[in-house]
Amino acid sequence: MFCCLRTCLNGGHIRKPTATSRLREPDVHLDAAHMGPDVILLSHQLRVTGTGGVLATAPLVQSKSYFEVKIQHGGSWSVGLATRQTDLSRKSGGGDRESWCLCSDNATRHNDREEFRPVVEAACTTQPARTTNGILNTGAAKAAGLIAIEDLQQEDLLMTTGVAQSDAEIGDLLIASPQRDFPDEGDIVGVAFDHVELNFYFNGKNLEVPFRNVRGAALFPVIYVGNGAILDIILDNFSHGPPPGFERILLEQSLL
Repeated sequence: MFCCLRTCLNGGHIRKPTATSRLREPDVHLDAAHMGPDVILLSHQLRVTGTGGVLATAPLVQSKSYFEVKIQHGGSWSVGLATRQTDLSRKSGGGDRESWCLCSDNATRHNDREEFRPVVEAACTTQPARTTNGILNTGAAKAAGLIAIEDLQQEDLLMTTGVAQSDAEIGDLLIASPQRDFPDEGDIVGVAFDHVELNFYFNGKNLEVPFRNVRGAALFPVIYVGNGAILDIILDNFSHGPPPGFERILLEQSLL
């Protein structure tokens, strides 16, 4: 009788006990709970600007992890790994014992010490030139897989530089301009970590400047920005394939 009464009160359906299951954790993104006071997160917490550092929401727990960072706008930036004890009020990483970073001044740093400099010079020798107006050679940029200013017209030049130039003058500038010597807008920095080495990649090429003996109770992706820099973290659908055996950051599953 009591059994029938419970069934009626439950809407005529017998409730079955919920089996223990694994639930997917929320997707990884930049962590508003662990960032500097002057950091700004945008685009579903995948884009960072302002001044300071920000960690991702998940540590690197698997044996071989990989993520990328795309430079949307130049400035001062650092990319790498850090513990939650790092100083996120800085605008440059690698300034303490808790962070290991590739920095926009063409050096890798840890504990406020330069490890390698320069690190990207050789990797940039085939990248597109930039005019004196700061405009990328569009054809070369497309060939390198970068983002460039496309179909630039005279009115566009007038708006960006205040001076309209002839096609011949633009061509001379593109030919004469020096090549870049460090990642800039549209470039991709890859980060690979296997708990033995931390390696950095530039548009898919290993820079061969590893950090070794990177240790911490929990190590998180970290990005520092300053001086107008805007960076995106890429955690899936990578622009360049991860190194063999590496994959996107995986999350530990929770048991209920």
